[in-house]
Amino acid sequence: MTDKNDQLYITKIINGDVNAFAHLVDDYKNMVFSLAFKMTKSREEAEEISQDTFIKAFKNLKNFKGDSKFSTWLYRIAYHTSLDAIKKNRNNNANFEINEITFNQIQAVETILQGIERKERSKIMDVCLQKLPDEQRTIIWMFYYDELSLKEIMEVTSLSEANLKVKLHRARKKLLTIVKENVEPEIIENYGRK
Repeated sequence: MTDKNDQLYITKIINGDVNAFAHLVDDYKNMVFSLAFKMTKSREEAEEISQDTFIKAFKNLKNFKGDSKFSTWLYRIAYHTSLDAIKKNRNNNANFEINEITFNQIQAVETILQGIERKERSKIMDVCLQKLPDEQRTIIWMFYYDELSLKEIMEVTSLSEANLKVKLHRARKKLLTIVKENVEPEIIENYGRK
């Protein structure tokens, strides 16, 4: 299941060619950094997590069986390394009540978002995503932005399918609440100014 080029480098590394690891780092450094940055919201922390991830991957490469893609295996290491860093540095995590969201409210928010230009929508979504708790933001990001399948996310997070679906559902609901709270006041405030 692993990419042939990845497998070639993995074999070289296991056989003692330490320099071959640089190719894997080059291929996956952006993916690892991006995940760490999304989870921690800190460039310095993301750089440190990226280094830790590649060190762990190098040390444990002999344990990689090739049952899944190398990128999924590495993503999982990066995910858990990021979680460990977040737990270590946990200072505050905003928790707030999720109000019941009706179908009409969901459609109203979608209608509002359709009226906002794509660039503005992207900025608003980024701000709203940052307000989600770390785990929920990461799951949303993996599913919608990194386009990982549920199976791949299960491999990365070690969650069961049922648990992942529940967490994804709750994350969507919370994100919808955040979008509603952030978008509607702005629309009302700017209404009629053009």
